[in-house]
Parts: sequence; structure tokens; C-alpha cells
Amino acid sequence: MYYVLGIDGGGTKTVCVLMNSQKEILGRGEAGASNYQSIGTNAALQSIESAIKAAIQETGKIQVKAICLGLAGAGRSKDIEVIQGIVRELQQSPNLPIEWILPNNVVICHDALTALVGGIGDDVGVVVAAGTGTIVFGRNQQGQTKRVGGWGYILGDEGGAYNIAVAGMQAAMRAYDGRELSTSLVEDFIKELGLESIEDLIEIVYRRGWGVREIASLAPVVDNAAVNGDDVAKRIIDEGVRELVAATKVVVEDLAGDDFEIVTVGSVWGAKSNIREKFIESISAEFGNARVILPRYEPAYGACLLALKQLHFS
Repeated sequence: MYYVLGIDGGGTKTVCVLMNSQKEILGRGEAGASNYQSIGTNAALQSIESAIKAAIQETGKIQVKAICLGLAGAGRSKDIEVIQGIVRELQQSPNLPIEWILPNNVVICHDALTALVGGIGDDVGVVVAAGTGTIVFGRNQQGQTKRVGGWGYILGDEGGAYNIAVAGMQAAMRAYDGRELSTSLVEDFIKELGLESIEDLIEIVYRRGWGVREIASLAPVVDNAAVNGDDVAKRIIDEGVRELVAATKVVVEDLAGDDFEIVTVGSVWGAKSNIREKFIESISAEFGNARVILPRYEPAYGACLLALKQLHFS
């Protein structure tokens, strides 16, 4: 019996799954963020090592024949070199009771691929990830891939929680000025953040050092306002859906065959304002053969499947 490790790492947390050659999950561990671009290489290494240690704590010393790391921002050759260095450090770590057999069995990929494989259970299909940010990624039977989005909160991420939250705050400020239609978002943000006036958003956004995740956490304010019938909030939500549909359409038209699945992953899909239902309705109108599904497995499981697949080709 041999084992593989699947790593899913991002800006919030790192998950490791331990799987055997029979695709049985034998352990799972979580740790902190592992996006080295935002927290540094050493901190990323520590998070990945901690997640692995938690996943294998019940097994004792094991033989790992392959590892797949699906990490945010791992698409460029420069990033892959950094992550290869992290893997070498892991192999030398005295904290991991692992016999590593990895001459050609290290898979490093973008976390969109592991989300696709985990979500569908296969490496063919389309994943539409909408959390703090957004990315649409697909792969067809011929191995061709297409990516749309994933350019970060300044250059892209339309339809993501950060984008929705910022649009909501901007609409509230315009309404306060009299430049926008009246909206409940003014009072909603005041109540949510305990402000005396909507003008105090300046303190929150510019002076408290709020980052992307903190601002993205305000997306539910817009979501709830839309549910309660606010026209401005509904417009913001509908625009987010249109952006997600447009990105998905590009990927599907580039790659999809006659029969395909689209898996939706990320926090935005759980919105109360029926974002997922609206997305499904629009996609079904465009592509009658599309099946929009919820994730079958988590991304770290998908990373394990990619690691096993690598063994068959090495």
C-alpha cells in the first residue's frame, strides 16, 4: 500500500488530504494560509507542513509516492520554482514521519484545477469559483484548458464577494450624496458596522487598514438588502450574475463538448438572493446540455486524484 497527499492552499487556509492507492481517505488536516505571495515563503511552508502533520497523525510513518499542491497563484513558472523549493524543504523536515519517493511525482498547479477535479471528481468540465474573488476554469477531453478571470480584486474578480461589497458601499455613498437612487444600503451599512453616519465608512475602509477579506465580508449586507427588495442591491447582485455567466460562456464555448458539467464553488453561491439559481437559469438558456452541480468532493481530494493520476504517467 502506498499513499499520496493532496494540498489545497489559499489566502485563508490550507487543507491536506491523505489518500491511499485505493482512493480511500485516511486523514485530513487544516492549517493557516499558504499563499506565499501574501504571507511569505517561510509562513507558507509552515502552514503546509502543519496541514500535512495533522493529516498523517493517526497513521505513523508512511511512504508517500506522490504529492499534488493546488495553490492560489501557482500558474507561472516563477511561482512553480518557489513551490518546488517548499517541497524540498518538506522532504527534509524532521517533523514529518514520511518516507518520500518523489523523483517525478510532484504536481504543482493552480487551485482552480484542484477545485475542478475535486468538484466534479474528474479533470474534465468547468469550475466557476466565486468566493472573495472569482475565476472560471475548464478542461476538455483533449486536455485543452481555458481560464477566465482570477486577476485579483483590482484587475478583476467581478461577481465575487469583494466586488459585490465594494459596489454596495459605493452605491450607499452615491445615494447619500444624492447622485444615486435611494437605497436601504445606507442604513444597512451603518447598522452592520455600528457607525454614527455613513460618512464613517471612510474610517473603516481607509484608516483601519481593512484588507480584501474584511471588505469582502460585507457582501452579505448587499445580499440581504436584495432579498428585502432594495432595487439598488438587486441591480448589484444581477450584475454579478451577468459577469459570472459571461465568463463561464467564454470557457464553455472554447472547450466544452456535447455533454459537460459545471461545478460551482465558493461562498457567493450560498447567497440568499438566489445568485446560483439565476446563474443556472441563464446558463441553461445558453447551453441546454450543461449540468450545473454542487461540488462532489473538496479541492484537496481533487489534488489527491491528480497525484494518483501522475503515478500512472510517471
